[in-house]
Amino acid sequence: MSSLDTAFLEDLVRAAERDGIIKTVVGAVITDDDGKVLLLHRAADDYLGGLWELPSGGVDDGEGLIEALRREVAEETGLTVTAVGGYLGHFDYRSGSGRATRQFDFAATAVGETVELTEHDAHLWADRTQQGQVSSAVQAVLGAWRDRTS
Repeated sequence: MSSLDTAFLEDLVRAAERDGIIKTVVGAVITDDDGKVLLLHRAADDYLGGLWELPSGGVDDGEGLIEALRREVAEETGLTVTAVGGYLGHFDYRSGSGRATRQFDFAATAVGETVELTEHDAHLWADRTQQGQVSSAVQAVLGAWRDRTS
């Protein structure tokens, strides 16, 4: 059984609903050939401005987690997700509008000529030392990803 089968993904969403989560978000750990992780920088005037984060975004009504992941990565980076390698965990936070939000994070493989930003002001292919610029929640996700790949 795949760790990303439909039942497993639906269980994640149901658990979030039981926990009082109003909004669900997906995030992707995407690496280059050198093992560097793609990080995106939030503009200073945006909610959580100045934060480096994973490519991520909201799940639309009726949309599955993997479908949302593919769409959000394409929208935010211009890259195409070709494979989703596994579930890395989640973290909860309050959205800009104050909604209880859960971000589900996945390892993903993506292809494209260049990163084309639409919602962020910079991107970085971060080596392990540069990955420390993210929030502690994202650091935990990156730790889970490193554990899976080592």
